[in-house]
Amino acid sequence: MFGLEAAQKSQLLATEWMDLMSDNSIQAVFDYHQATKHGYYRYAASPGYLDWDSQPNPFRRYDGARMIHLEKTPPTDEPRYDDAFVDGRIAPVPVSMRSISQLLYDSLAISAWKSVEETRWALRVNPSSGNLHPTEGYLICGPIDGLATAPMVCHYAPKEHALEVRAEFDLRLWQQLCGRFPPGTFFTGLTSIHWREAWKYGQRAYRYCQHDAGHAIGAISIAAAGLGWQARILDDLGTDELGLLMGISGDCEAGHKREAGPKGRAEAEEPDVLIAVAPSGRQMEETELPGDPIRIFAALDWRGRPNQLSASHVGWGMEEIAEAARKGRSRRCEWSADPVKPWLLDARPLSLRRMIRQRRSAVAMDGETSISREAFYHILQKTLAAPGSVPFSTLSWKPHIHLAVFVHRVDDLPAGLYFLVRDGSQKTALEAALTKADAWRPPPGCPERLELYCLAEADLRGAAQQISCTQEIASAGCFSLGMIAQYREPLERHGPWFYPRLFWEAGVVGQVLYLEAEAAGIRSTGIGCYFDDAMHELLGLEGRSYQDLYHFTIGGPIEDTRLTTLPAYAGE
Repeated sequence: MFGLEAAQKSQLLATEWMDLMSDNSIQAVFDYHQATKHGYYRYAASPGYLDWDSQPNPFRRYDGARMIHLEKTPPTDEPRYDDAFVDGRIAPVPVSMRSISQLLYDSLAISAWKSVEETRWALRVNPSSGNLHPTEGYLICGPIDGLATAPMVCHYAPKEHALEVRAEFDLRLWQQLCGRFPPGTFFTGLTSIHWREAWKYGQRAYRYCQHDAGHAIGAISIAAAGLGWQARILDDLGTDELGLLMGISGDCEAGHKREAGPKGRAEAEEPDVLIAVAPSGRQMEETELPGDPIRIFAALDWRGRPNQLSASHVGWGMEEIAEAARKGRSRRCEWSADPVKPWLLDARPLSLRRMIRQRRSAVAMDGETSISREAFYHILQKTLAAPGSVPFSTLSWKPHIHLAVFVHRVDDLPAGLYFLVRDGSQKTALEAALTKADAWRPPPGCPERLELYCLAEADLRGAAQQISCTQEIASAGCFSLGMIAQYREPLERHGPWFYPRLFWEAGVVGQVLYLEAEAAGIRSTGIGCYFDDAMHELLGLEGRSYQDLYHFTIGGPIEDTRLTTLPAYAGE
């Protein structure tokens, strides 16, 4: 009896210790977020200049790993762009060398090179803050026709459009790993090299890495849908398990340590997410990876050594916030709202892959272009989440991001401040939180199911520019917006590991905005520099219930004629 009581007391103490650690980690997240806010009189800590001697190599390579060169398929008229945004609307193609090549070509590959005088740099399909690309991609798969005769773990090398084979393993282990998944399932993984962003942006870089991870999640989801495949985040997995699966854990024999890189050591990669991809048909709603097979990955024969990206480094607190936001194994965050049918919008005669590969970030807006009210509503409708609506069906949680929209030049719509509620169950709470709103009026001609409200009619170009770190691009477009996240409640309900997921959701919304701007014949760009609390003050937000996480602007671009555009790959 004494032993049982002692065991129960021990378990209670362990539970209390875990709760204390979680509380401390949540506070660390709150403190990081507050410390990295930009303000009128104080920006978040950063270098303040570009140290070109320590500029990171934008391409990670695994020296000594066998390389599999992938196919490059030029964009065609089919599939249509709009069809890819509804699960199951495009017939699935077989999983093969050709289709895996297409998936990566449409999600993580180089899209073009830019040059001016002697300087040359790559653009990618997936957007990145400052074009710094902290996100790395991985493939974990079983035997695939034309690609692999045995299960393997590969790193994706975008410069070569190739897979670097890090490890091969037994078929029985693969069957144990994915036995509960639909036939044809494979996994894509994403990691972040925080140093790539911190080199330029300093302490705020962790935020931008999570934006970029969200853009990559959206890019993979949409590219998969274009092949008739479904993609789902496996959110039950812990950070350490992700590291083992992708071979970047210190427990993996050839994997590199998590510590940031002193001289001679490769920079750390932080595991972000694993996405299950499978042909549409059988749903992946009740699947998770078992823990026992994952532990075996530590003993695999890992091949290749990661290259060092910079000769010197500055930490900027990346390890501390990453540690606070690390995740243990837990249940998935399921949707709690009632299922809503996805939007069934008309399929315009636009090529999905042309939109994907021509996407560019605008560097300046012309201050003249306007769009129709119908086009504006169409763009906002595409940002709405519902089960079955791509790319939001890839996420496992209900929407937490809402849009505060500055309308500048939308035909037949008054200029002013509007608000899009992406989760109707939060409308009452948002009405109470946004204390500066004049009223909540549906704008003229707004579709009934689009929960868009006009809060104030006014010319707010100056306010939009001022809040976005005085950048004119925020006021010179057709409209700009701030992504307002439900903040405190999901962190306290799920834990501090949910913090990066709020930025992922914002990045997924941003990916839709990028592509929708292309489809509308205009252009957009994400804005990571904004005055957080100034935006809160404009809206009347107080406390931590909601926080501003990302800004965006959409309008007519001004092209920089000094730049030359070159093909992404030789022979294109």
